[in-house]
Amino acid sequence: MHAKYGTYECVLKVFKVLHRTRQNVFKNDTRSLDAARLKINEEFKSNKDETSPEKIAELIKFASDVEVILRTCVLQGVFVDTNKVLLLPRKELLRDNVPFCDTPKQNT
Repeated sequence: MHAKYGTYECVLKVFKVLHRTRQNVFKNDTRSLDAARLKINEEFKSNKDETSPEKIAELIKFASDVEVILRTCVLQGVFVDTNKVLLLPRKELLRDNVPFCDTPKQNT
């Protein structure tokens, strides 16, 4: 947990961040937006009575990890034909391509 925030603030903050990430990752996909919203709310609701500081910290860490995975690994695809999917990468998923070299450079 972050020293600046209390437990309640940390839980609320990660809850909001997860929902913002969900809205960005699944933009224009109503079905996925709804499913992710229900899952996030369900998970938080099922743990709302947790009192153990260690368990709460573990759950906050897990939620933060899920947010990172959603933001950095999930790629949207749209069916454009029977056997074709158009991938819609978000800006944060695009990375510079570093060319691979089989032989290392010789220092001269």
